[in-house]
Amino acid sequence: MAIVNVTPDSFSDGGDRLDPARAIDDGLRFVAEGADIVDVGGESTRPRASPTPPDEELRRIRPVVEGLGRQGVLVSVDTRRASVARAALDAGARIVNDVSALRDDPDMLRLVAQREADVVLMHRRGLPENVFAGPPYENVVEDVRRFLLERAAACEAAGMKRGCIALDPGVGFGKSVGQELELIAGAGRLAEAGYPVLIGCSRKSFIGKLTGIAEPKRRDPASIWLAVEAARRGASILRVHDVAGTRQALAVSAAMR
Repeated sequence: MAIVNVTPDSFSDGGDRLDPARAIDDGLRFVAEGADIVDVGGESTRPRASPTPPDEELRRIRPVVEGLGRQGVLVSVDTRRASVARAALDAGARIVNDVSALRDDPDMLRLVAQREADVVLMHRRGLPENVFAGPPYENVVEDVRRFLLERAAACEAAGMKRGCIALDPGVGFGKSVGQELELIAGAGRLAEAGYPVLIGCSRKSFIGKLTGIAEPKRRDPASIWLAVEAARRGASILRVHDVAGTRQALAVSAAMR
């Protein structure tokens, strides 16, 4: 899953793709490099980010989703709002990637079920402006697993097919460095439930804390290593910035195994 943010304030690539033509070109390049899915987002969900008005979020993503969809690209829309998801699905998106696991907008669950879209349910405590809200974790892997399975059950109760649901433990959303690593290492435990597991750790701040590299765009080597490790541990979807580098590393890892 390639990341295409069309935002001015995302932590790594904010401002890089405000021109829809540039965003579409990058999405097509990522597909050529080996991406199976292009994830288009119009609102930054980095910690302490300010909410984006839905109309502005939609203005940013619609031409990109339409442009990629016309080229036959499998598009995921990264949104937590039903109005934005509905318009994106109308424009050609086929997956809804919701950092709130369909909780922030009460209409989202019903919409995704009615449209028979695939969905990624992500674990996040609090809101983007305060992802650290809530009690401490007793066991981060089991706590996150329990939450995600509850959300998956709610989706199935609403009529969604089990095979349309993927789980994301939310690396980078209100966890400590140690907890981030535990969640990546615990991808297999989450996968035991039978749902595809998505890991998105590319360029995130905990990598900077581990390596001392402050600039997110310089964190790709560690991001690629973690993606390979997540796949080895049980993740089946990797959300990344560097598609070509990750594909190369996965190919070599598979050969070694």
